[in-house]
Amino acid sequence: MQKRLPDYLKRPIIDTEKTKNVRRILRENCLNTVCENARCPNKNECYTCNTATFLIMGNVCTRNCRYCNIGCEKPQKLDLNEPLHIARAVKDLGLKYAVITSVTRDDLPDGGAEHFANCIYEIRKLAPDVKVEILTPDFRGSKISLDKIIEANPAVFNHNIETVKSLFKTARPQGNYDISLEVLKYVKDNSQIIIKSGLMVGLGETFEQIEETLLDLRSSGVDILTIGQYIQPSKAHLEVAKYYTPQEFEELDKLALKIGFTHRQIGPLVRSSYRAAELV
Repeated sequence: MQKRLPDYLKRPIIDTEKTKNVRRILRENCLNTVCENARCPNKNECYTCNTATFLIMGNVCTRNCRYCNIGCEKPQKLDLNEPLHIARAVKDLGLKYAVITSVTRDDLPDGGAEHFANCIYEIRKLAPDVKVEILTPDFRGSKISLDKIIEANPAVFNHNIETVKSLFKTARPQGNYDISLEVLKYVKDNSQIIIKSGLMVGLGETFEQIEETLLDLRSSGVDILTIGQYIQPSKAHLEVAKYYTPQEFEELDKLALKIGFTHRQIGPLVRSSYRAAELV
């Protein structure tokens, strides 16, 4: 039987001039956001703050992660004008800190690394003072792809581990836990970029497994950590095994601090891009 969503995970619908303005700018620039496509519970709060997390390279994915609301279909052709449109939206929104993520594009030779880099370059042309955080797929561990990201030098490189090792193949059947750790470590060892990662809880992991994962992330050079509650997007996705209480999130926060994560965002509704600028 499906567990009932606790009240502390429910968010009100907000519709203000600011949220309408954000949607207008996104629409005019033909842009996707992870806020919409992944059904993020914090969408209205972020739109009210005049910000959004851009989703590049289309809105369908070449992987079928069992927790994610983004569809797995035949990938779309890359829009080579998208980096310029991203930069225009960043400027129009008046952002000081921009967050860009993407679908996974295993069909592309470099996994879309050059497209990520071009977004950063275009933002620097139109809004040179803006700091850019990117949340990327694993690029299948390709060092050539990661070198393109390092050369573009974003302020923050984020790649989410998402879940503990024992559940990885269930949640991310086309991914690899060790490759994700290697990606984080490679960027850490070969740049001065701040490294970030995050995971969901509620898929059936134990507290001990969470601790092991946090130790792995710390050993891989992760500077910033996010942990939030998994919420099932639809009945076709993985069921929630457990809703963590706010008190249990406080325990996770204490654990993360003990392991060495002084910069962290941990709570029921935390997502990888939630209040990203504040953490940096």
